[in-house]
Amino acid sequence: MTAQQLITTPFSASSTADEVLAGVDLAGVRAIVTGASSGIGAETARALAASGAEVTLAVRNTAAGEAVAATIAGAGAAHRPRVCPLDLADPASVRRFTEAWEGPLHLLVGNAGLVTGGPAPTPQGWELQFATNHLGHFVLATGLHDALARGGADRGEARIVSVSSTAHMRTGVDFDDLHFERRAYDPQLAYAQSKTANSLFAVEATRRWAADGIFANAVNPGGVATGLQRNFSQAQKDSLAAAEAAGIFAYKTIEQGAATSIVAAVAPQFARTGGHYLDDGQEAYTVPDDADLADHPHGVKEWALDPAKAERLWTVSVALTRG
Repeated sequence: MTAQQLITTPFSASSTADEVLAGVDLAGVRAIVTGASSGIGAETARALAASGAEVTLAVRNTAAGEAVAATIAGAGAAHRPRVCPLDLADPASVRRFTEAWEGPLHLLVGNAGLVTGGPAPTPQGWELQFATNHLGHFVLATGLHDALARGGADRGEARIVSVSSTAHMRTGVDFDDLHFERRAYDPQLAYAQSKTANSLFAVEATRRWAADGIFANAVNPGGVATGLQRNFSQAQKDSLAAAEAAGIFAYKTIEQGAATSIVAAVAPQFARTGGHYLDDGQEAYTVPDDADLADHPHGVKEWALDPAKAERLWTVSVALTRG
């Protein structure tokens, strides 16, 4: 897409989830939000439920999820959110979730994510951030394909929101060493790789599933102070502080951080179209892979939208998670 063709909306970096949903009636919409026990995920779920959606909170910590559900119900939502256990790092847990799902699904928000402080391979030998942030959501979405297709037939489309990050601009997907078996482990590069994978998933899912009425888009929520940062290195914290001081980076509130996910979930500008990367409520402009992050804090790298890389990642993900 050229800059003139980018999809625009009335929303901005300062918009909140409730502002995006003003006047939107989501009665009859069935939604799943992963990582909805805190932070942006909890706010995304709250906003959707407040507009009438039937929301399922897919969470590792079900006690925390129940507390969020109770708060949402207490605020007057038409439907108390359902809470279901989901450990994205455990393929068996993901499959239990997808096999238990009944009926159509209209919206899947892949919000959950983590940043590790050091190497922490899964029992399968997968790098934990890649396993959780990408592979877990991949197994979840593919396992829910039929439900999403029913949702698409039911309402004209089903949407997937894949939560990425500006961190994707640090690196593409290293197909020769996905799990840091040959290079020194760098948790920030591992996180960045998983966030590029989140965007590539949206590209390929749309290519494969648009005919089924399923469309996926990736979003950058922006900088929000949540529990995700607990494992940031001091160097990264210092870098963020310096960028904020220079005016390159600004923290958002949780309400603002959830807004771009909600844009991708409900905005009419993104009806029946996918494979886009959204930032501050708009489709982001593409920048070269060698572009410096300091010069382009709001774009999307070419490697995160590359159709060939997206197809390759899908094939690799199937091979890793089959069985």
